[in-house]
Amino acid sequence: MLLTPATFTPLIRPQNHDHPLTFVFHRGELLLRNEILGLPDAQAVAALNLPPERFHALGEWEGRYYQLAWLEQPDVPGPEYGYHGLRSLFGLVDEGFAALAGRAFQLAEWARTHRYCGVCATPMRQLEGERCQQCPNCGMSAYPRISPAMMVLIRKGDQVLLAMHANAPYKRYTALAGFLEAGESIEEAVHREVYEEVGLRVHKLKYFGSQSWPFPHSLMIAYTAEYLDGEIRVDPGEIADARWFGPGDEWPDMTVTVSIAAELLNAYRPKP
Repeated sequence: MLLTPATFTPLIRPQNHDHPLTFVFHRGELLLRNEILGLPDAQAVAALNLPPERFHALGEWEGRYYQLAWLEQPDVPGPEYGYHGLRSLFGLVDEGFAALAGRAFQLAEWARTHRYCGVCATPMRQLEGERCQQCPNCGMSAYPRISPAMMVLIRKGDQVLLAMHANAPYKRYTALAGFLEAGESIEEAVHREVYEEVGLRVHKLKYFGSQSWPFPHSLMIAYTAEYLDGEIRVDPGEIADARWFGPGDEWPDMTVTVSIAAELLNAYRPKP
């Protein structure tokens, strides 16, 4: 899965390093040397003429210091560079690198979208030693946003329910998923989303695992559940189709193999 490498050490305070590696983002795209899909060197980053406040510490990994920065316009330091969407990198770059890129992107978006106070519009300042932007005028604080979302694979004997989400970037069958609402527990969200999206009721929820998912700042929390009652009735605004898959059916291929959705489906995929 897309997991932060165990050897990575996160940092909040900027470090003085002669050769830092910098994740440079323009919105959801990462600046890379096209031929090797590698980060720009220090000279290339300097050529972008970014103000110092655009840089933020990320951490240390394999003896190197990593930082992040963001751009208003998709400027490039030379013709050999280009911007690449994070999803397009899956399977092409090291999974540890992809996980750090996802972490850096979430922090870059937090820094970009919290330059001014949402209450009084005063320029924000980052607190010393804390990943927090704070307004010096009214004291409003803004931490990096994390949006929890539940995922659930419903089991019915030797079958599981898979759905094609109407608004997903990839049209494939996968587990049900949805964001938590204010005041909900994860388990309450599972029951609500299942009933709203496919009209079923479930029980015997069991935690499977979790994963950060930087599109743009989700935390996916996966469960399995047992079918209780009801007939499939899809919400067309959310679900294009949903049906039961069993051992005799052709299961969908997962084009994105680093997601917890792929891990969940593979754990219950019928053995050949």
